[in-house]
Amino acid sequence: MYPNWGSEHLHRMAFRDGSLVLRWSHGGPGRVLLDTRSLWPARPGHACRHVSTSGPRTSSEGGSRWASRLGTYLRSLRWTPIPLGVGFALIAYQQYRHVLVRERKRTAEGGVHGPVIARPWEVSAYRLLPLRSLSRAWGWINSCYLPVWARRPVLGWYARTFGCQLEEAAEPDLLQYDNLGAFFRRALRPDARPIDPYSCLVSPCDGTVLHLGPVDSGKLEQVKGVTYTLNKFLGPADWDTEAQADAESEGTDACYHQRLVTSPGNTLYHCVIYLAPGDYHRFHAPADWTVRHRRHFPGDLLSVSPLVANWIAGVFCLNERAIYTGRWQQGFFAFAAVGATNVGSIRVYCDEALRTNSGRWRPGEHFDWRPTPADADRPAVCSKGQPFGEFNLGSTIVLVFEAPKTFEFCVRPGEAVRMGRPLCERVS
Repeated sequence: MYPNWGSEHLHRMAFRDGSLVLRWSHGGPGRVLLDTRSLWPARPGHACRHVSTSGPRTSSEGGSRWASRLGTYLRSLRWTPIPLGVGFALIAYQQYRHVLVRERKRTAEGGVHGPVIARPWEVSAYRLLPLRSLSRAWGWINSCYLPVWARRPVLGWYARTFGCQLEEAAEPDLLQYDNLGAFFRRALRPDARPIDPYSCLVSPCDGTVLHLGPVDSGKLEQVKGVTYTLNKFLGPADWDTEAQADAESEGTDACYHQRLVTSPGNTLYHCVIYLAPGDYHRFHAPADWTVRHRRHFPGDLLSVSPLVANWIAGVFCLNERAIYTGRWQQGFFAFAAVGATNVGSIRVYCDEALRTNSGRWRPGEHFDWRPTPADADRPAVCSKGQPFGEFNLGSTIVLVFEAPKTFEFCVRPGEAVRMGRPLCERVS
């Protein structure tokens, strides 16, 4: 209700365009308390109504008052331009949500007839998102000190949300982890992951097998019907003296494939394992092998979840990755740790010089590391199951290796595996 001050009156004039004028008088002309017409240009032809209020205000007057205020606010809004990149990023996010809903609906209805691959403009828009900056920010958050009183609530919530098995940890007490990163990269009890003694190739990590099988003429199958090339994923095959001499004659994908095979009767195979956020984040040597070369590809940090891997063709060739090549008992062997969103940090224990998610980069560039002449005869020797490195959060491991044509995997795509589990039967 408006107050009643005897001879004092509060006058209100409401215009059709939503503006409002309030005038207070005390036996004279009075003075203007509020005039919203100054907020926007007056429009001709709009009459006003004069209301003198010296008594109780009706409900219709109250509604008109709030409608006037709303109109004032809406008319005060101004268009503000946003950067072009932000606009494309929003489009990519909306398209990503649309694909999520569409794929879930098609899967629920049982009408899946193959993956829906992103169009080039959708991939370009997705790559405009500031995922590297986001990953660096996430890395900073992971390294922030957690007070003792916050460790059980925060780390316990993460463990429950992502299904972490705390009883397998070497240190099951959450109070002993002073930040999120230390918990993500926690070590396991020595008996938590027994290494199969009979198989020549075991899983290097905990995770889910996305795809595996033989390499077909230098092409790896990402999902059914979608491939990417060895040449684009591994880069030029110049990691040893003989290959370097023939690097200019790589030719087609099939030629590249044959140049990696060292023994007649052998071919190349690959296996892709995805580490979810709740999985054990360290990875180990999958076989007895020697590391002779490291190649680092700075790149994007797109998500590598199964949904995105089914949507973006060649996502492993776009993302940052550290590839270690060498030899095992059957010939050529390559171990690739692929970065992803919030996983800009890849650490490899035998390579202290590796720095990931740092500075600017140009598409396609890579940085090689080779042993010095003094170390050329002493390459890094890795034993099966030996700790090899760690991710800051879940990501992907890609193995590319040479083996006889009789080689067979003993796991299937979509199957969950644990570090140390055999990936194949004994190879003769």
